[in-house]
This record gives sequence, C-alpha cells and structure tokens, in this order.
Amino acid sequence: MHTFRLGDLTVNRIGFGAMRLTGRIAFGSGAPGDRDRSIAVLRRAIELGVDHIDTAAFYFSPSLSANELIRQALTPYPDDLVIATKVWPARDASGAWHWATPEQLRGQVEENLRELGRDHLDVVNLRVPPSRRDGSIAEHFGALAGLREAGLIRHLGVSNATPAQLAEAQAIAPVVCVQNPFGVGAPAGQREMLRICGEQGIAFVPFFAIAGAGREAGATAPEHESVLAVARAHGATAAQVRLAWTLRQGPHVLAIPGTGDPAHLAENVAAKDLRLSGEEAALLDRIG
Repeated sequence: MHTFRLGDLTVNRIGFGAMRLTGRIAFGSGAPGDRDRSIAVLRRAIELGVDHIDTAAFYFSPSLSANELIRQALTPYPDDLVIATKVWPARDASGAWHWATPEQLRGQVEENLRELGRDHLDVVNLRVPPSRRDGSIAEHFGALAGLREAGLIRHLGVSNATPAQLAEAQAIAPVVCVQNPFGVGAPAGQREMLRICGEQGIAFVPFFAIAGAGREAGATAPEHESVLAVARAHGATAAQVRLAWTLRQGPHVLAIPGTGDPAHLAENVAAKDLRLSGEEAALLDRIG
C-alpha cells in the first residue's frame, strides 16, 4: 500500500522533508546549502513521485529559506502536491528562537502563505514545545481551528504531541496527522501514538526516522550492526532499511526523509520498494 490520506488528500507514503535544503546541519553553523542543487533536488523529488513536502517558515539559513526554495523550484505547483508546514516555534532574523502566542499564529500562517506563494495551506501542524509536553494546547489549536474556518488552512495536525494533547485537539477540530519522533530503536513509549493513530485512521508522520538520536545533526552515530546486516542482505543502504522498517509499522505511516543530496533523495524514495522479512523486522524491533 503506497498511499494514505491526509484528510481528503491522498499522498504517497514517501514524502520529502525540506529542513536540510538550507544546509547540512539544520539551524547550525555547518556548511550552507547550495541554491541550485536544492532547487534541483526539489524538482527531482517531484519527478520521482513525491507529492507531499513538509516544511516550515523557520527552516532557513543566513542565505536560504526552505519555503522560498520550494516556491522557486515548483511553481506553478502540481495539482496533486500537498505542502504541510508547522507553526508555534519561530526564529527572528538572527536565528534566535521564540514561541508564538495564540494571537501570533495568524502571522505565522500568513508568513508561510507569503513565502510559498499560496492562498491557503494544505496542512498546518501545531508543533508543541518541549515545555508544554504535559500542558494544554487548546488555546493554540483553537486559534488554528479559527484560521481553518476562515479558509487559510485546509487541514490541521499536531506535532511532538502526547495522546492527551491529540484528544484535546480532536475535541476542537479534526486532526489529519501526527508528526512525532519515531524510528528504529525508538523508546517503547513512542509506540502508543503510532497505535492510536492507526486505530483512528490518522496519518502518523514520524520525523528523525533516519537521524534517530542525531536529530537535527543527522545520523552522526555509528550505525547499529543489525541495521547494517539487513542492509547488506538487500544490497541497500542503512537509511533505506530504516525507512522500510518505519513504513512497515502500518499502512497509516508516512515518511518525510530530508536531504539536499540528489543521490540520497533517489535512495530514500526507492526505500518504498524494499521488503523486509518478518525475521529482519523482528531483528530491528529488538534494537534499543
């Protein structure tokens, strides 16, 4: 099963994350991205069948903005392209972070609209701050629900949320997806949201499925031998194995691997065709 739904929108289960288009190390001081190569990666992604891009206005470096790269590379947009973004976190021109108030969310939505050159946003995820992990998100999600009613947003999701926060959001407006960290070796507690989304028909869109504990810095740690063994058996890369395992967790699971490298892009998209045996999946399940 290669597709799933984001509300009334059907997308291929392998999408593309735009975070790394602006530089190798997101939000860091690493080498900046190359504009021409980033544009080429986006256009190649569409050629390879990607129809779901995850981005944010706070994905920018001193020289590049992910949203503006998407607009430059892909307008006029393909009719079937779904662009998901996220709000609540923000960065000023110096790169300093802050968290928006509910009243400031409209400005963040309008910023994404302006940068992407769209009259509405397909999906907006409310990215919950670490400090709010046990708190209410009702006021912020309610503000987004109002913007949905106003026609600025088509569908809503939550990111980095708990099951209780998902339920709180659903009591306000429909939730079509959950973006949470998840991948090979993830703590057992992260599986609860995976299960809940599957039972309710909500798309589960894990981030850091390849990077794991490396998070924004990427897959920096030595690869686990079990992942390497499965990769050797298939003539695949470790990243492809991690993505294949992620997609195997349920038909409602999407993947949004990000890269600024054309070769890595092709490898990531090809992971949808990698079939793991039950024994291989069980071997990977035991990691962590």
